[in-house]
Amino acid sequence: MITRRHFILGSGALALSMTTGKLFARNDIVPLWPDEPPGGGGPSGELHVSKNGSWSNIVSPAIQRFNPENPNGEAVLIAAGGGYRWIGMGREAWPVARWLNTNGYTAYVLSYRLPHEKWQAGHLAPLQDAQRAIRLVRSFERKVHVLGFSAGGHLLGMAAARPDFASYAPQDPLDEMVPNVDSVGMIYPVITLEMPYQHTTTHLMMVGKNATPQDEASWSVQNYVTRNYPPTFLAQAEDDRTSSPFNTELMRNTCRRNHVPVELIQISEGGHGFGLGKAGTPAALWDQAYVRWLERFN
Repeated sequence: MITRRHFILGSGALALSMTTGKLFARNDIVPLWPDEPPGGGGPSGELHVSKNGSWSNIVSPAIQRFNPENPNGEAVLIAAGGGYRWIGMGREAWPVARWLNTNGYTAYVLSYRLPHEKWQAGHLAPLQDAQRAIRLVRSFERKVHVLGFSAGGHLLGMAAARPDFASYAPQDPLDEMVPNVDSVGMIYPVITLEMPYQHTTTHLMMVGKNATPQDEASWSVQNYVTRNYPPTFLAQAEDDRTSSPFNTELMRNTCRRNHVPVELIQISEGGHGFGLGKAGTPAALWDQAYVRWLERFN
């Protein structure tokens, strides 16, 4: 059985974080919490890894660091999707992290708690992890961008929109830091849980079958966008049948109304969950557009 202690000690050499004074794994795995996550609970046993590299049974939420050969001084925190039922590491997070490394960005891949894996924090657990991860990466890096896919886009979009929301009680001095980010990238994200876009697994996992309109509104990213929202990059295929393309159009229009810099890449075909996209297809074009956007924005 993988306990949190075994997870930390088995992740490689340890280094001291100057911000928290705690021991964290170096280069590979950085546990999010100094002890139990807020509220406690959670699953037991081994991490579940599917044939395509998707994770579930998240015993110890963490960030995995990927270091580039020629760092440009900026970092991207990545959250893969999976409808809050699993996390698509193999198809989304890891390939994107390695690709970002080739462009000089230090990449951090977030393994966040899944709300129905017996965590006492319930649907707040992933948001707690995202806020904590942003604080951790901010303590290491000069600039912090976030990049989320599908449900991971929903998660990081919410975290970016609500940096002042205290989703958990402070655990250590690191939590005195406001978890602001420098930009937000969302690829085929779930943005809204409101009518008539209630068919997603994200909706089911976060608010349930019998959610009230108030519940749905409170977990919809667009309702928290203000003029202080970070510059935003969006990409989605027009034939996405999992997360309606209305999601990115809604987010673009909301950003524009609030005078937030925003760019939307509308892809002719690619469906949902294409990650970096297959070479030679329309879905393979968003990544270079994203890096150019980061460079132009910076």
